Amino acid sequence: MKNITIYTGPLCNYCEAAKRLLARNNVTYKEINVATVNGAMDEMIKKTNGKKTIPQIFFDDQHIGGYDEVRTLEKENKLKDLLK
Repeated sequence: MKNITIYTGPLCNYCEAAKRLLARNNVTYKEINVATVNGAMDEMIKKTNGKKTIPQIFFDDQHIGGYDEVRTLEKENKLKDLLK
């Protein structure tokens, strides 16, 4: 299974929804809170080519997007294949 990283922030409903989605699909992930980890926001912006919204989700080094993109993958039954 791929290494999953999710950049999150405080009081973010989409971040919580994304973490619940990953959990219900039995996906373990590394969470990086951009509000508490020094340099995390700059790192995320660089890795996403300028995106500043949270959450931002990565499967290994592949940028997937935010909650909406991961939810779409789940709805289309593509999430589990992408995680392999």
